[in-house]
Amino acid sequence: MPERSDPRRSLLIIGGAEDKIGRVTILRRFVRLAGGRKSNIVVIPTASSMADEVIEVYSTVFTRLGCPSVGSVDPQSRVDSSSEELAERIDAASGIFISGGNQLKLSQLIVGTPLGKAILRAHERGAVIAGTSAGASIMSQFMISMGEEGVTPRQRASQLTQGLGLVPGVIIDQHFDQRSRYGRLLSLVAGSPSLLGMGIDEDTAAEITNGREMTIIGSGAVFVVDARMAQTDAHEARRDAPLLVTGAVVHSLPYGATFDLETATLTDFVERHADVAVTAAKDQHDTATAAAALRH
Repeated sequence: MPERSDPRRSLLIIGGAEDKIGRVTILRRFVRLAGGRKSNIVVIPTASSMADEVIEVYSTVFTRLGCPSVGSVDPQSRVDSSSEELAERIDAASGIFISGGNQLKLSQLIVGTPLGKAILRAHERGAVIAGTSAGASIMSQFMISMGEEGVTPRQRASQLTQGLGLVPGVIIDQHFDQRSRYGRLLSLVAGSPSLLGMGIDEDTAAEITNGREMTIIGSGAVFVVDARMAQTDAHEARRDAPLLVTGAVVHSLPYGATFDLETATLTDFVERHADVAVTAAKDQHDTATAAAALRH
């Protein structure tokens, strides 16, 4: 009897505002990883204040891309997240999509609950887990839940909260270039240099396979900062002071780059020209607009 191979474990971590109307490159990739016409996708809109619109938008897109079954799971409390019924929906899914919104809400309502554990089980058995914006941040073990924007890293400018832990050893930030979040990511890796910092632009995704190989798709880039050998004054700087960070290694990875997260090195690059002229709906602020456009 042949040996049973381990399942391919895939994550699709999206920086927010991914194209939902044009070529839908990133969402098309998600549906393909979930099984295409054989997929069973569950949307988790819990982070958003517009859950119904979020479900409508993604259900429409995924159905148009060939998914025959799109459901949703939207717990409103940790009691809800302890429901066997909700966990069973996750257990049956081939793809799970976590929307944008408020990542602290995701941490408070899902992390450490039976529903959160079902998401971890789904990943281990080979279901693809995708998250955009807040849904991207929650994938890391230590998640940015609050923080100031800007280029300069400052002491205590950000806050870490426990995430799902699907990507250990990495701090993930989103809307990275568009909201100038370099400083807060640098400040966090300065204080925790054993962790890689990862900032993902809008309409851009990091596809991570088996916890190690990361491939970039979309119209922007993924910024990776490795401060393991850097020098910093984070241990003695006063609150709000600009931080010294020198000797950090930074990587700007566009569409077509493949990166090894374990060694923090580029392993391949194929020049790609993503279409940056597509319409990208900006998370919940433009969700209603995207929903209206998709009805036509």
